[in-house]
Amino acid sequence: MSIGLVVLLYAVWSSVFALGKMTLAFSPPVFLTSFRMILAGLLLLGYIKLIKKSSFAMNRQQWISIGILALLSIYLTNILEYWGLQHLSAAKACFIYSLSPFFAALFSYIHFKEKMNLTKWIGMSIGFLGCIPVLLTQTGSEELLQATSFLSWPTLAIVAAALFSVYGWVVLRLVVKDSQISPLLANGTSMLLGGMFALIHSFFLDSWTPIPVKEGHFFDMLQGILLLTGISNILCYNLYGYLLKKFTATFLSFVGLLSPIFASLSSYVFLHEPLSGKIFLSTGILSIGLWIVYRAELKQGYILSEAKKAPITPAPTTDQAEGS
Repeated sequence: MSIGLVVLLYAVWSSVFALGKMTLAFSPPVFLTSFRMILAGLLLLGYIKLIKKSSFAMNRQQWISIGILALLSIYLTNILEYWGLQHLSAAKACFIYSLSPFFAALFSYIHFKEKMNLTKWIGMSIGFLGCIPVLLTQTGSEELLQATSFLSWPTLAIVAAALFSVYGWVVLRLVVKDSQISPLLANGTSMLLGGMFALIHSFFLDSWTPIPVKEGHFFDMLQGILLLTGISNILCYNLYGYLLKKFTATFLSFVGLLSPIFASLSSYVFLHEPLSGKIFLSTGILSIGLWIVYRAELKQGYILSEAKKAPITPAPTTDQAEGS
């Protein structure tokens, strides 16, 4: 039953890419980011104030740390993700986010001085090679936005979003550990602040007549945002935390590699996007590469056994901007 819940978690979580693409039909990406993150931030901070009875008092250094988190993990991650998602299939966007464990390994090497041995380099190389067929596949308006002869700007935008998302989790880890701020307060404050950054950006970029929402579709946009927030931030994030008590984070990360396949299926059902054999093939190759990296980290002691480790919630691989 629990394993079924893990599979169900990622099946539902991966649907947010299709849902996000549908919501983009009613509002541009920057305004959508601002509206969603301000709403999520207010809900979370309201919960902290009313239920937890916690104080929002922070010193100057803590505000600077929260500002960096808001800029990277909320503002940049989400506007890049939503802009890229306008032009990519939901399945391809989800697949690019599945590269997050590899980005995390690189940041751990750079930021926390974790060693990169030959086995880990081999695993990362296999994972990278497995990504190439999907990254080179271009459909729809993506073909009109070429950055190089083989990569488009939307593809690079989603890659950058995944990078900023993973680094945002590194910053969050440091903020919570060094600044003694609760994860709820750090997330809620960064959401609100990042949403305000996006709102200012939207004011200068989007057409406010009177607001940047397709005429007659405000409630459609609102429904999409509420569904995104409810599915990702409330249902899936909390279910992920519950499952961490029963499974190792390593196991959950591996099951998370099924997300592009689930995203392909949900995109086929809701958006009528054709199924891609390349997504399935590349997901398999990516899984092999990540398995090699994890095996190496187990031997190095960076990943502890479930019995020895504390229940720490790492960045999930699906739509990392949501924890955000």
